[in-house]
Amino acid sequence: MLYFLALVATVTAVIVFLHWYSYSYLKKVIVSRRSWDLNICCGTTDGGGVNVDIVQHADVPNFVRVENIYRLPFADQQFDTVLCSHTIEHVDYPRRFDRELRRVAKEVVYVLPPIWDLAAALNAWEHKWLFLTMRKVHRTLPRCTPLPFARKLQARVGQRVTA
Repeated sequence: MLYFLALVATVTAVIVFLHWYSYSYLKKVIVSRRSWDLNICCGTTDGGGVNVDIVQHADVPNFVRVENIYRLPFADQQFDTVLCSHTIEHVDYPRRFDRELRRVAKEVVYVLPPIWDLAAALNAWEHKWLFLTMRKVHRTLPRCTPLPFARKLQARVGQRVTA
């Protein structure tokens, strides 16, 4: 029994560390580059250009509130680069959102929870999609699949994050 508890504690510690490394460390390193013209669904993060979200979570510079992420109020190819960090796993229609981002920007950079970050990748409380990738940063949208049980769970208890 003691060995089993030690194994559970070790696995838990590894999962917690990988989540911290992915979300707290790697995400901050990537976002700190601040080399984007548009930061979509910015939350509390200043991406260095226009910061857009459906709700103003913090006082970020150059903030624009939008009603619909699938119809952004920007011209075709208005931006050189858009940052989409930890957002697309929350949306109902990732391919549709991707098309809209590619309409307004010449290049899209996605920052996603990779599969090895189990705490984020399998977060059915908040995420709707599991992206089948080992990498954190992408220039094209990787393959994804609906996260098992997420829709039922979120329909029953609500989703903490809405996009």
